[in-house]
Amino acid sequence: MCGPTVSLCLLLWMVVMRVSRTQGQVAALTAPHAEVGRPVLIGCNLTMQTGETVKQVRWLDRHKRLLLAYLPTVPVRVSHQAPGVQLTASHSDGSHITITTVRPEDEGCYRCVFDVYPRGPLEGTTCIRVNGRVHMEGNQTAVSGKPATLSCRYNLPEKVQQVLWRKTAEQGDTTTVASFTKHGSHKTEEQYRGRVSLSRTLGDTRLTIQEVRTEDEACYTCEFHTYPDGTRRDRACLSVYVLPKPEVSHVTSSPGVGEANCTARSRPAAEITWNVGGDNRTLGPPTASAYEQGDGTTVVTSTLLFHPALLSDVSVQCVVHHPGLEKPLTVSVNTNN
Repeated sequence: MCGPTVSLCLLLWMVVMRVSRTQGQVAALTAPHAEVGRPVLIGCNLTMQTGETVKQVRWLDRHKRLLLAYLPTVPVRVSHQAPGVQLTASHSDGSHITITTVRPEDEGCYRCVFDVYPRGPLEGTTCIRVNGRVHMEGNQTAVSGKPATLSCRYNLPEKVQQVLWRKTAEQGDTTTVASFTKHGSHKTEEQYRGRVSLSRTLGDTRLTIQEVRTEDEACYTCEFHTYPDGTRRDRACLSVYVLPKPEVSHVTSSPGVGEANCTARSRPAAEITWNVGGDNRTLGPPTASAYEQGDGTTVVTSTLLFHPALLSDVSVQCVVHHPGLEKPLTVSVNTNN
């Protein structure tokens, strides 16, 4: 039977432990939560009477299988060690072990047994609850009009009761996009129907936008509603690019002065430069203007003034740079060159 409960904080590997007394002799340091794929530390402290000696320490799992056995000599003599278990600390009145990579099946209670001479074995019990970990792919960029998929994983799918996706716009407004439950119920909110689909899976969920729009730029949260561990979530943001489609034109604005204009509408704003083959017959550097549109795009126009004879001698090119392009777009003003 367990005696009264006391509290203890053990700062080791950044694990917060709770302490429970067993038989008034062994304080078992209980790690209530352990994360799949990460290490967890468990331990026991022993209270001995004068003249007593620990002859051996044993650790057993929830199936009463031996995990670790050693003699607390200097140096320690290990007689049995299961894979994935390490002796982290051993002293005259305590023992701490580490399960190096937690698995779902590691959930349960573990026994620490101190073989004490002359009294006999004294033991404590420490229990682990295993939690899953959510992993979402990082921030993504999509091109307007193209599909985009956001993926999210939870490595304890058997505990998931529902998967739910939420969208948080730049202004801070949050809306529910779609959900799927363990019992097969699937729901997509009305404003997203017809262009957003959600995979009917629990452990590996994928939200696909068939044709991305600028208003889809937002941060998306995947939520795994689990039992009994509650809600686990992660978030990533989607940026939407509108690629530029440059247009060029040229006129003679006044006698002896030619004017070339290059315009590109995009998201984010494009950068426009000019390539005039190294010729110096331009009339000063180009000038640029930018105008934000209501749909989130920006129209950039660059104007180049030059001597009209320039077009008959060299190629004059508008060069448009944009982060969504693998290489800049080049459009010639004088298409015959």
